[in-house]
Amino acid sequence: MGGVGEERRSLPPTFNMDLTNLHVLSASEATRLIRDGVITSEQLVRACLNRVSETDSRVQAWAFLDADHALAQARAADEWRLGGRPTGPLHGVPVGVKDIIDTADMPTENGSVLHAGRAPSRDATVVAMLRAAGAVVMGKTVTTEFAGRAPGKTRNPHNPARTPGGSSSGSAAAVAAGMVPLALGSQTGGSTVRPASFCGVYGLKPTHGLIPRHGMFQLSRSLDHVGLFARTIDDLALLLEQLVGYDERDPDSRPRARIPYRDVAAEEPPLPPMFAFAKTARWDRVDDDAKEAFAELTDHLGERVEELELFDAAVDASEWHRIIMEAEIAVNLGREWEKGRDRLSASLQARIESGREVRALDYLRALARIPQLNESFDELFAQRYDAILTPAAAGTAPEGLDSTGDPAFCTLWTLCGMPALSVPLMQGANGLPLGVQLVGPRHGDARLLRTARWLVAQVASTRPA
Repeated sequence: MGGVGEERRSLPPTFNMDLTNLHVLSASEATRLIRDGVITSEQLVRACLNRVSETDSRVQAWAFLDADHALAQARAADEWRLGGRPTGPLHGVPVGVKDIIDTADMPTENGSVLHAGRAPSRDATVVAMLRAAGAVVMGKTVTTEFAGRAPGKTRNPHNPARTPGGSSSGSAAAVAAGMVPLALGSQTGGSTVRPASFCGVYGLKPTHGLIPRHGMFQLSRSLDHVGLFARTIDDLALLLEQLVGYDERDPDSRPRARIPYRDVAAEEPPLPPMFAFAKTARWDRVDDDAKEAFAELTDHLGERVEELELFDAAVDASEWHRIIMEAEIAVNLGREWEKGRDRLSASLQARIESGREVRALDYLRALARIPQLNESFDELFAQRYDAILTPAAAGTAPEGLDSTGDPAFCTLWTLCGMPALSVPLMQGANGLPLGVQLVGPRHGDARLLRTARWLVAQVASTRPA
């Protein structure tokens, strides 16, 4: 197993405050240093922009980036702090935003020529939440066409000849390359977990409805999630804490008591977690080196893991996911289909055509399966397990740029709306990142982060120094 090592809680030993390497800071470190006046937001953002200049010609993570505008936001954040006014939890920290999430001060083109030049007049709810927390919206990261399967221009930062995954390609790549410490994406199939695995960062798909989606392009109301990318668990918890909330404009959003995600994620579990290793019915698609890595991981966990054969209904879930997604895509892209279908990719045309043929009876039956699946999983977690351990993808990032990889290992958890997290814990035989997917019970997001931290620490403790 390759991997990330122990979760970082302090500045790296080689860090020096010469301002040339501020881009390596985590968001948690950066907010503390900015708050204490050790560095400024402008210095941090400038360092991240320098990193973009050094690496983005190879990675191509950005759909829109205006350096002057990013620096202007940073200077405003510094002036705010120097004025003695209260600062937010992300004050002065740059964040990348997937280009299907509306920003009032930047274009949002949804990865399609049909929406070229689109300029929203209002921020999406999550962008407004970022700004309220003091974040600098650095720019818009590349998405696949309408967050579907047709790849964008982004390359994998570990090997530009390989895909970064999709559809949140630019967000995962930008965080992995050190251009920003945090980024927002989305997931309707496997669009956060898979690129996080391929790019070697943490990627969280929270519980469905936990983060409001108003102002994000709607592909499928039943399946769409906001996704989060970071290089540490601390940073994921910090970002999640700012974005959970209620918005009446999102019909799946609900008022909830505020949960201290950072505090819970940092706790030691009261008992060592118990994992269910689910190979799923797709195990035959997993690469041999990935199978070996999972065997090594489960051997290491010993009595803390049990292999779990999923119940029959879970095996059929991919078809229910397909029916729901394609039917809702056909509705939500109806205008684009009618006005510009010849400018859509062949893969999206085929998906819309398939969705237009879905019978109402089949669609409603598929929707009805979701609560039934969730009841079974709720019982499973309540009885024995803290998290399900399963592949995030079939292996490391595939060669070539004509595909973003297979989402088959993510669709079940997306359908059920359960929190799923890609943990950059292993490597393939080729040395590229290989993520471990951890899945928790609905609304168990904080405990899932805590369990992930325990797992990372356990693996790190057995690695040679």
